[in-house]
Amino acid sequence: MVQADSPAAAAGSGPPESEPGGRLRALRRRLDPWLEPRRGWIVATLAVLLALVLGFHADIPNTVGNLGSLLETFLPWLGLALPVLLALALWRRSAVALAAVLLPAVVWANLFGGLLTDKSTGKGDFTVLTHNVAAANSDPAGTLRLLNDSGAQIVALEELASGAAQTYGKGLAAKYPFHVVEGTVGLWSSYPIQGVSVVDIKIGWTRAFRAEVTTPKGPLAVYVAHLPSVRVNFDGGFTAGQRDVSAQALGDAIEAEPIKKVLLMGDLNGTMNDRSLAPISAQMRSAHGAAGDGFGFSWPAAFPMARIDQILSKGGLKPTDSRVLAADGSDHRAVAADYRY
Repeated sequence: MVQADSPAAAAGSGPPESEPGGRLRALRRRLDPWLEPRRGWIVATLAVLLALVLGFHADIPNTVGNLGSLLETFLPWLGLALPVLLALALWRRSAVALAAVLLPAVVWANLFGGLLTDKSTGKGDFTVLTHNVAAANSDPAGTLRLLNDSGAQIVALEELASGAAQTYGKGLAAKYPFHVVEGTVGLWSSYPIQGVSVVDIKIGWTRAFRAEVTTPKGPLAVYVAHLPSVRVNFDGGFTAGQRDVSAQALGDAIEAEPIKKVLLMGDLNGTMNDRSLAPISAQMRSAHGAAGDGFGFSWPAAFPMARIDQILSKGGLKPTDSRVLAADGSDHRAVAADYRY
């Protein structure tokens, strides 16, 4: 009868775990599940798809329900999928899935990581503010307090319902002696206003105009606009055709502006990621993108999910700060920016 020569031989070949070779074998046993290529392949596939959507969002067509524009409106929110994918990769104990999750994480950080830092550089020469005050504003008095306390020298208001222009005119007169209202949009200023002209944005009534504001540093062409609303529904998808036509018309008007320094303020019903605003965004700089802190979401006021209220400039105007104000009686939040002329 053959007997085992030692306890180690009886237990199997190889050194015990207390010895270096044994510890290496134990480590390999622990790592084996993580290195199994078939584990976590579903998570890895989802991560790669997310990276492709983030990286090539501009190539997603708008031909079906304006899917590309809808995606771009809420593009930053795709980052919420990252911790979910990471948790699934850890649960599956898959190194392949973990490596794959890094791909969309890097792409998302490249797209939006810069928004997470405070880029403000201090006070400018003047402050501007834009606010869709909402036709159904539940607290106009509160909105007037917010505007008067904002410290802005130039204020643009959108969605001025019938009679609201008079209310805001009286409530802002002490601080803003110059103002103009065209249709449902208006401009209030501490500086003189002249050269007002309506901008035809192809909707059949007035929701945009241009004015020249004479600041202490020099002239400034100010455009105030409220582009048509967009809709999300099951029948038509993301309905934004009229908004897109108006964006092109507004972009053409700004491109033809003879004054070098131009400011655009208003509710554009679109984010700077939305390709359909390219006629505007391609020639202008976002104050929040250049000098803001965070995403600067402005709508809906109760739980902001997108920045559709914009302050844009060109011609050498330098934004030094950008911020979102507290909620008031509107369904939008006001946004403000400081500029150096």
